[in-house]
Amino acid sequence: MKMKISIVQFKSTLGEVKENFSTAAKLIEAAKNSDVILLPELWSTGYYPTPVENFADVDGERTIEFLCAAAKKFSVNIIGGSVVVESGGKIFNRCLVANRRGEPVAAYDKTHLFSFAQEDKVFTAGDKISTVELDGVKCGLAICYDLRFPEFIRKITLAGAEIIFIPAAWSLKRLTPRQILTKARAIENQVFLVFANSSGKSELVNPRGEVIAESERGEEILTAEIDLNEREEVIASMNLLADRNLNTD
Repeated sequence: MKMKISIVQFKSTLGEVKENFSTAAKLIEAAKNSDVILLPELWSTGYYPTPVENFADVDGERTIEFLCAAAKKFSVNIIGGSVVVESGGKIFNRCLVANRRGEPVAAYDKTHLFSFAQEDKVFTAGDKISTVELDGVKCGLAICYDLRFPEFIRKITLAGAEIIFIPAAWSLKRLTPRQILTKARAIENQVFLVFANSSGKSELVNPRGEVIAESERGEEILTAEIDLNEREEVIASMNLLADRNLNTD
């Protein structure tokens, strides 16, 4: 099975929610001939205006309505990067997903909060992994800093994910470790990994750790087609999960 994936890469204007929604709408339309579209982290506000509660989408309602309308209009699955959401008096960095029929089908709250940027003082951490089936393919969700935690990405893989989508606002000052981590997570879990970065250098990596497509640093739509049979071939030649030996102290 083949799947055409587009990463919508753009750097949002800090705090200008209306402008950022307009930019996202324009880029989604430009990428409409895809199977799945992935947006970056905190695309509706930028990373991140303070106080964030002034910019939060209550229960994600505006974002859900926007994503579902666009997904239905263009008959495309949209993984809506992440947005600031207020729910139950708490603030979350949340990824919302709409399928081709315009239905909300998944939500994921960022689990690992980047203390260096004081995210842990602003956001509430998520406490569960999230997977969603799109066009019959099991997809996993993570956000930015989550990439640095191999045990977390492994949990998503063990839940059956064949592709892991990661919206991010990753500083290019830390580009080298990020490029290593995307390859490592793809190789060790034998999954496709799709990384959408608002700052640029987004990429799509196959289960062999090879970069299928990589963006430049400006606003861009990065599109590539993946073949899920490739993953099956990789696993058939060397099944890492089956060979795990956990009988150690």
